[in-house]
Order: sequence, then structure tokens, then C-alpha cells
Amino acid sequence: MAVKKVVLAYSGGLDTSVILKWLGDTYGCEVVTFTADIGQGEEVEPARAKALKLGIKAKNIFIEDLQEEFIRDFVFPMFRANAIYEGEYLLGTSIARPLIAKRLVEIAQKVGADAIAHGATGKGNDQVRFELGAYALDPEIKVIAPWREWDLNSREKLLAYAKKAGIPIENAKKKSPYSMDANLLHISYEGQNLEDPSQAPEESMWRWSVSPKNAPDKPEIITIEFEKGDGIAINGKKLSPAKFWQKLNALGSKHGIGRLDLVENRFVGMKSRGCYETPGGAIYLKAHRAIESITLDREEAHLKDELMPRYASLIYNGFWFSKEREALQALIDTTQKSVSGLVRLELYKGSVMVLGRESSNSLFSAAYSTFEEDSVYDQKDAAGFIKLNALRFIIEGKAQGKKSKKSTKKLDKSSNGAKKSGKKESKKKQK
Repeated sequence: MAVKKVVLAYSGGLDTSVILKWLGDTYGCEVVTFTADIGQGEEVEPARAKALKLGIKAKNIFIEDLQEEFIRDFVFPMFRANAIYEGEYLLGTSIARPLIAKRLVEIAQKVGADAIAHGATGKGNDQVRFELGAYALDPEIKVIAPWREWDLNSREKLLAYAKKAGIPIENAKKKSPYSMDANLLHISYEGQNLEDPSQAPEESMWRWSVSPKNAPDKPEIITIEFEKGDGIAINGKKLSPAKFWQKLNALGSKHGIGRLDLVENRFVGMKSRGCYETPGGAIYLKAHRAIESITLDREEAHLKDELMPRYASLIYNGFWFSKEREALQALIDTTQKSVSGLVRLELYKGSVMVLGRESSNSLFSAAYSTFEEDSVYDQKDAAGFIKLNALRFIIEGKAQGKKSKKSTKKLDKSSNGAKKSGKKESKKKQK
């Protein structure tokens, strides 16, 4: 396809540096780079110097700090749903992709580009997430996915191309590390020995958290304050969304919280084994469910739990900008209007325990739930409640009982008839 200008999601690493040069060689187009800081913990400014060295015009280099937007507009809304994919995964990579896709499209529109490009492989979920997001926001946008076009399908081939093209690559002789993705919510690891699900991950692989075995021997008690479903303060100190999550990550990492070893089902079809560190997310999920336990109506809470797997799959599969996700989000956000209050937690050697929760919107009533004498609840009322709920069982049971007796009588009659018929046949034979 004809492309005049393309915006590339650029990290400055081996893959995207090769892609940058390859796009010009293959399409003869002008390249614009976009580097997002979403809290991956690495400096992003070196990407500017590298892009300049590779011939990109200064006006075509975009580097943006998106940490606050990432937590405020993507992570917090997702956690209002308590979203977990396949019972364990807190969707750290999945939730970052729609934000990157959004900015790629916005920059493309700003600079008059007719295409975007990404470095996701043809085997993974990220290609789907980037492209579904892009098409949802701009149905006319063109997408270039080099991993589905070129034959540079190994690190050795990428290095050879980089050498020939004069692309400077740091640590070129170093053995390829785990395939990692990091942002303010989590860090993920894939590849190497993790490709064998029977092998335990190496302790040296983990980058953020201390091993629970080596975590402090003394537990730490913290408080998290919520307002309308979102965290606003830790230990009484109000923080911006990004600062809030940075603090929570530091606490979780210190106590060895949030490690996960998971074999998941990718949207494209195969199973994938990955390891994750989500220290702040593991703490936050526990706290959010705790404050919801006293502020949500029973059926409201149960409905959220029923919808959650569907909501989580939409995020995992790349449908953040879909109408159905937005509809679910509207429902979920409505439930969060009363989710305000304080949760007290204990962090200790990889575990998070709720010690208490309180809210001015609490639906918990000691007057009704006490085991002591009370004056508001008549226990005799429960008899009628149980009888009405059991009515269908009673009706069904009686119906089956009558049917059973009638069937027995019919069987008895047919049995007697068979015996009489047998006697007649026997007499005929004797004659």
C-alpha cells in the first residue's frame, strides 16, 4: 500500500530501531516517532537522541509522559470492575495498549500521517489491541505491522540488518533477555525457560519485588482511602493517580506482593506462559473489594461479579473502545457512586489481609446482623421467607411423589397381567 507518512510506536530498542529504518527502506515514507512514558521505569529521552541519529527530524519526534492519564482514565476505571482475566491476570499489558493506540492516532491526525506502525509480533495479543483501538478511533487509518511482512524473524537477523543499516545497538552481543513489558501497573516476562510450563522461573528474573521469603519479618499496616470507587490517599496522604500507584507499588514490592506465574489463553488461539509482577494492583484489588463489601447492595455487587469476566475479556482482547465495553463501564461507574471510605490492610511476606473497612455510606447494620438480642428483626419472619423460597421444591416433590405411586400401580397391574398370560400359555402347551 502507498504510504507517505507513518507514526511509529518507538521505544528505541532493537526491534523498533530496525523498524524505523525498515519503514523508510520499504515504503519510502516519512517516519514520525512516538515514545510514551507510562511508568516503565526507564528513561525515555534517550529515544529522542537515537531517533535523531537515525535521521528523524526533530519536529517528528514525540515523547510524552502519560502516567497520570494512564492511571486516571484506564487503570482506575478497569479496577472499578475488579477486572481479572482467567481468574488471576490483572491485565497490566492489556490496559496500556488502548492508550498508546489513542495517542498514535491523535499524533497521526495532527501531523497529517496516513498510517501508524507498531512492533507487535504476529503471534501475540498486542497486534490485535493496537489495531482494534486504531480502527475504532479512525476507520480510515492504515496500519503497518512489520513482523507480519518481513523475514527478520530472529534476533540474529535483526542484528545483521541493524549492522548493515548502521543502526547503533547497545549490548548487541548480550544474550537476548526475557521478553518484558513494563508500565506503572505491572511488568511481564515471557520467553527463555518460561516457554516450558514445568520449569520454575528463576529468582533473578524478578525485577521489582523482593522474594516473599526475604521480605521484612515485621508486617506493615496501611490505609487506603477511596472516593467514588477510586483510590485517592494512602496513609492519610492524598496523591495524584500516578503518585498513588507509585506509592502502592513501592509498598507491595517491599513486601513481596503481586508475583504471578500464569499460563493464559491468548486471543489469537495458542496458550502462553508468562510471569507478572503487579505489586500495587494486588493490594488495590483487595482494598477495593473490601470497601465495596460494605457500600454496595447485594444484587448490585453480584451483578458486577457476573459481568466482570466479560468485561475483563473485552480488555484482554483489545475491545476497550467498543460500544459494549463503554456500556458495561457506564453500568459499573454507576455502582461506584457510594464506594467511598477507608480500608485498613496488613502487608506481610507476599500476603495482603484486610483488617478493617469503614464508610459513611456503609450498608452494614450491627442492629440487624448482631448475634445478641435486638429489637429490629423478628426471627419468626424467616419461616415464611424460607417456606416461600422452598415452595417450588415442595410442589415438584409432591408431583414426583404422586407420579411415582401411579407408576408403581401400573407396573403392578402389568406384572400381574404378564403372570396370568404366562399361565394361559403354559396350559395351552400342556394341552
